[in-house]
Amino acid sequence: MIPSPSHIKQLYDRDYLQWLEVTIAQLRSRHYNDVDWDNLIEEIEDMGRRERHSLENNLVVVLLHLLKWEFQPKWRTGSWEGSIIEHRRRIRRALKSSPSWQNYLASVVDECYASARKQARAETQLPLEVFPAVCPYAIADILNDDFLPGEDENGR
Repeated sequence: MIPSPSHIKQLYDRDYLQWLEVTIAQLRSRHYNDVDWDNLIEEIEDMGRRERHSLENNLVVVLLHLLKWEFQPKWRTGSWEGSIIEHRRRIRRALKSSPSWQNYLASVVDECYASARKQARAETQLPLEVFPAVCPYAIADILNDDFLPGEDENGR
């Protein structure tokens, strides 16, 4: 049995999972007049925001570790490289499932780099000026598992 529209709006605040299940059932059964459209629209908008934040966070992590890799070569670890690989994979997966994220990624590289640069300064205790003011890495390099900046001829 599908709850009344007023009950569904209350359900959103009381039991989110049940609200989702009811909303999905209403959509599948094409009971469009009973759908809690306001909250559904808000949820869809939130999904987009969460995806953008996730993409930005993964990009910041990659940039942070690329900076640390390049400017602290004596401290390079497998965990840094592993983190770079993992977060690159997450970004590529997002781009594969939604190719239009490529344009968004290009539009936020500078902002994400500024965040990564500040975090690199905090984590390394190196002066901010050590790190380039403008992102030194092309998007293709940022996403390339074979790219690690500042490696010597032995790959380290």
